[in-house]
Parts: sequence; structure tokens; C-alpha cells
Amino acid sequence: MKTDFSLPKTVHVIGSSGRSGKLLCRALQDQDVNVVAIVRNPDKWLKSELNGTFIQADLTGDYQNLINALKGATHIVNTAHARHIPIILKTAPDNANFVFLGSTRKFTQWPDSHGKGVLMGEKAFLDSDRNGVILHPTMIYGAEGENNVQRLAALLRYLPIIPLPNGGKSLVQPIHQNDVTRSILSALSLSWKGSHSMVIAGASAITYRKFIELILQAAHMKKKCFIPLPVSGLRFAAYLTRLIPFLPTIQPDEIRRLTEDKNFNTDIMREKLRFDPIDFATGIKKINL
Repeated sequence: MKTDFSLPKTVHVIGSSGRSGKLLCRALQDQDVNVVAIVRNPDKWLKSELNGTFIQADLTGDYQNLINALKGATHIVNTAHARHIPIILKTAPDNANFVFLGSTRKFTQWPDSHGKGVLMGEKAFLDSDRNGVILHPTMIYGAEGENNVQRLAALLRYLPIIPLPNGGKSLVQPIHQNDVTRSILSALSLSWKGSHSMVIAGASAITYRKFIELILQAAHMKKKCFIPLPVSGLRFAAYLTRLIPFLPTIQPDEIRRLTEDKNFNTDIMREKLRFDPIDFATGIKKINL
């Protein structure tokens, strides 16, 4: 991914062997940036066939390895879970600049461990007043092996009819993985004074029903019937997916969160990060379902 952003010479990337981490490292290397990959599982990094230095460090164990890995780092990106932010702040050089990935899960009315971890990590960062930004993406799709759109497409193939909580009226605003990567690259190119927080999302919101319809079209599936169902019934059906081996597992709380509107204003994102994200109707055509 070539951009016109002026990037640092070296970037330390925590979580380099994950989906967002690998794509970021590839994009940075395309820009001739020296990448120091910090990974928990070296085998996963080696299988990625990316070049560059990698350092094994555990975010939950002996932090001396992380201190050593981040020694001299000027720009640090964390694509691992935001709950690790406190230890990263503690082990990073005082003058380091940060880009953290959070999640809009922090806004849910029904927080799980993921959402609570994001809130905790964000608070630690904002309270620290260190230089940088935490980017909160909406639902990410488009990466190889992602479990949002691709998992849903796999489930839709088995359903003769499609049940919709709230009739599918709730709003969603997914963001393509390429736009997540572009957001990080742009954030790295900026000079941040103090700690900031920003939502990153697709160009516009659509109803959940339209979201499903676009997935069906992109996966070349026939049109299917939609039926509105109460959340209680769908949560029970979600529980049953764990008992059927060939179905992707859906967690009951995922159903409840489908009743929440997840639409966000992207004006600050566009102005600060200097690009326009694509909409879901465009982005879904870029992936193989």
C-alpha cells in the first residue's frame, strides 16, 4: 500500500503476527520503513513470509523481554488487544510516540471482557498524557481469515431463511481492513501532542438488513427470505450453534449487540487522517466470499 504520508524510519509493531499486524508490517515495508516486529509466536511470524527483524516478547509474562524489545523505540504501534496498553506504556521509552488499536465495542450497553479491556486500556493511555492516539475501529472486514463478514457468510449459506433482530433496522458501519491500515499509517505520520482517541469507520452507515443483503450478493448466493424475530429467540438459537459442528459458533451476546446502532461521524477521521474511507458496498466487492 503506497501512500504519500511521511513516515518514521523505524516502527516497532506489537502483535505483528496477527491479521492487522501482518498487513501493517507489509504496508510499512512497502514504504521502505524498517519494521521491528514484536511477536508472541515466532512461528506465525515466519509463516507470514515477511522480512525484517522480529523479537519474541510476552505481554502477560516476563516484561523484561518487552523492555529490551522496545529499547530505543521512537514509534510504537500496538495491534494486540488494548488491555495490554498499561504494560506497554510502562515498558516503552519516555519519548516514544504511540498508535494503539482499540474498538468501538467500548460503546456497547452490554460490555464483555473485550469491551472492558478496551476501556481500561484507553483510560490508562489518556491518563498518561503520552504522545499518540488510540484508534477505535468499527467491525473490521476484508482481512484474510477475519471472523466477521467471512464467518457470517459461511453461516448464511446454511440458512434457508434469515432471522433479523429488530427486523434488521439497527445500523452498522464496517471498516475495510485496508482503511484500518491506512489510518495507522496516517496516524504514524502525524505529530501528536498528548494522548488522543478517535473512532475510525466506513464511509457511511447501513441497516443490518442491507448489510446482509450485500454479503449475499458478494457471495453469489440466491436471495433469501428475512423474518423479524425477538432477541430472546435468536439468543437461544445462537447458543445451539455451538452444538452443531458444521455451523460457525455465534455467541448469544453477539445477538444482543446487534440491536445497537453502531453508526459514527467520520468527519474528524477524514480531517485528521487525511483520506476518505470506502463504504461497505464498495469494500465487500474486494473480498472473496
